[in-house]
Amino acid sequence: MQRNEPPQFDELLFAARRSAIHLELRDSYAVPDEADDYRHWRETGERDVDPASSYWAPWAAMVRAASDRGVVMRRVRIVSEPVSDYIRYEHAGTVVNVAAGEDVRWLPRDQAVGLLLPVVDGWVFDDEQLLLNHFDGDGRWAAQPMELRTDAGLVRAYADAVETLWSQAIPHDQYKIR
Repeated sequence: MQRNEPPQFDELLFAARRSAIHLELRDSYAVPDEADDYRHWRETGERDVDPASSYWAPWAAMVRAASDRGVVMRRVRIVSEPVSDYIRYEHAGTVVNVAAGEDVRWLPRDQAVGLLLPVVDGWVFDDEQLLLNHFDGDGRWAAQPMELRTDAGLVRAYADAVETLWSQAIPHDQYKIR
């Protein structure tokens, strides 16, 4: 099943009962809500890591609320090494994701050789819904930025691929940037 109107991530997370798992496959994103923070980091080397800041507070609150009701939130990032500046930026801010309640892991792309990978970033909610995130070649949101899929076979295949990646990925506190 597909929805014609864009799905709302916060609604899907609020409705999740057991799990929300995110797969990130790109080495660079250029989404508008990160532009100022990323620019500041590139100019100063300083990253906002305050969960109460205006940048992080909405995300941290959503993650905490989900976690408080028993939803396990996991994120796995597939990265090329040496990593891009953007991945350095993401890595520097991941302490906030973890503090808010996400479990984050990293998998160097060369360690994923031989695995069947999805080609699109996405979120799997409760092993029932797959929210695909579409980007253009420069990492900006595509014309149709999100697509909700509920086809049981597709959701299961995507979730199984993420589980395989997860089992081989390195926990955030152990992953060293190269």
